[in-house]
Amino acid sequence: MLDIKRVLQSAQAPARGDLKSLSTPWGAALDPDAILAKHPRPTLRRRDFTMLNGAWDYAITVPDGALEPAPEARPHTEQEVRDTVVRALRPETYEGTILVPFSPESALSGVGRIVQPNEFLWYRRLFHAPLFGTNERLVVHFEAVDWACAVYANGRLAATHIGGYLPFDVDITSCVESDAPVELRVCAFDPTDAGVQPRGKQRLDAEGIWYTPQSGIWQSVWYEVVPAVHLAALTLNGGADGWLAVGADIADPEGLLGAEAMLAVTVREQSGAFAGRLELPLAGCVGDGAGTWRYSSTGRVDSPRLWSLDDPYLYDVEVTLHPGTGACREDSARSYCAFRTVKVERDAQGTARLHLNGEPLFVKGVLDQGYWSDGLMTAPSDDALVHDIETMKRLGFNMLRKHIKIECARWYYHCDRLGMLAWQDAVSGGDRYGAWQTSRKPTLFSSSWGSLRDDTPRGCKALAAGDARYREEWLASCLDMVRLLQGHPSIVTWVLFNEGWGQFDACAAAEAVHGLDPTRPIDATSGWYDQRCGDYLSHHNYFRPLEMARDTHKLQGYAAERDCRAFVLSEFGGWTQRVDGHAATDSSYGYGNFATIEEWRDAVRATLAQADALEEQGLAGYVYTQLSDVESELNGLLTFDRRVCKLEDA
Repeated sequence: MLDIKRVLQSAQAPARGDLKSLSTPWGAALDPDAILAKHPRPTLRRRDFTMLNGAWDYAITVPDGALEPAPEARPHTEQEVRDTVVRALRPETYEGTILVPFSPESALSGVGRIVQPNEFLWYRRLFHAPLFGTNERLVVHFEAVDWACAVYANGRLAATHIGGYLPFDVDITSCVESDAPVELRVCAFDPTDAGVQPRGKQRLDAEGIWYTPQSGIWQSVWYEVVPAVHLAALTLNGGADGWLAVGADIADPEGLLGAEAMLAVTVREQSGAFAGRLELPLAGCVGDGAGTWRYSSTGRVDSPRLWSLDDPYLYDVEVTLHPGTGACREDSARSYCAFRTVKVERDAQGTARLHLNGEPLFVKGVLDQGYWSDGLMTAPSDDALVHDIETMKRLGFNMLRKHIKIECARWYYHCDRLGMLAWQDAVSGGDRYGAWQTSRKPTLFSSSWGSLRDDTPRGCKALAAGDARYREEWLASCLDMVRLLQGHPSIVTWVLFNEGWGQFDACAAAEAVHGLDPTRPIDATSGWYDQRCGDYLSHHNYFRPLEMARDTHKLQGYAAERDCRAFVLSEFGGWTQRVDGHAATDSSYGYGNFATIEEWRDAVRATLAQADALEEQGLAGYVYTQLSDVESELNGLLTFDRRVCKLEDA
């Protein structure tokens, strides 16, 4: 029976007010000269690299011609956005320093200011270029800049980029001289929810489940010298049968890639013992017309040791790119791979479940939004990432659902090496969401969950996905996310749409993702508005007794070929408990309040036990809400500052 009292309590989030200063242990110990200093891309590591994290000059300006937030959040075309960022007038003076990669809205940035939709955020950093020779390139790597930006080196435009959650590289060789000073400037523009771009949980009027907006550089910046023909991206995806899928993006801005070019992949045990070598000719590369070649192939490693939760075994890999010409040197990098297979199929009793290496696995997950009290979306240190993963594993969970956010690469690496499964969400966007359509109606009337088609103009408009340019950007960024992350063995499910936020044509999206990565299951619609596709029937349940649902739908797309979807509670729980001194706001938002922490613990444990008991009835897995408090949402197992584990600490 629906708990009407809890529904009414959660229908309107209380005014949040200003956030209180809360430091995490790692933020309190932050060394400004060594911020997130470890290699940002563990799957593509060269020996020599230089971090640019630390103090940059910054300025926030409103130049003539700035994009104004449209009243109906109408998007501007990609070219208009790029042109506007490029035309932005450079500030004559800078306001102060900002600690990169923390966004200016965060405490650790040293700024503490929300950048508005009609403002530009400027950065400047001076450094001395390393020595580089003929047919070598100086590349600056940005792990994430929200949302659109222009990058200048020594006053010359080096690149523009659109997309707030994905990494990109900027070749500044033509703008600088070897062993000489470099002035690097970045101009960033981010309309947050005054636009329709993928933005996740950020909102200008943050409250409840919507959080402080963030702008500009929010992940690491670094540079390295590479050969003119070099690896720009690398994916190694191994199966339990020993087959290793190799994907690579090869940058060749000068057109030097020769006919005899080859990729050599050497796989070694952790002991250093030889495990296999693949020599892959690059004749099948596909070019993008802009100096980058995309390559894919497969090879086999005999009798691999399989990756599992109890034995998350990673092989060391050395990759060498032989350019097939004497014009430039070889490119070598280190990486890692694992061998495992994950799929949804029926167990011995005929129940659809997630299977890892052919064995059914009951998924016990927790919602992980990746927010920190002092760094917001940016973790204050590598150890902070490890802390969350290890704590949830100690509490008995085997999966983290990375919610509406693409995390830094090192988080996935730690999941890989520690044996923690991950469900990866795509980043939502679209127009402002209507509370009735995306929350209240499906909460009150579960019969509405299967009644809305999202492949019609009416359905798209109802779910804030009416603009074609948003739909194009969402799909492109979703597929880029899959390409970026599909080499991580810990990721076992792609989650496409959550609670109808910006949802459109989920069946087509599932087919596109499945075509790009057929090795992982897909949760096409988490929460409600199921479109009878993907690998899960995926429900959210906060206000009703936990119960099983049977998938009686006639399935579409590749799911119809197997006629098999697993039922999961992809969100539930959300019990609220405030810990004085560790809450960021005076207000509390969540789903149910308790007089004492002992009562809260009893409720959480009882709810988890109810979910566990449904395994025998056919439940394939669950996701408890949530890992930590976030701003005024106080339903975490950990406090926002990560100083208290509510389930354990006295």
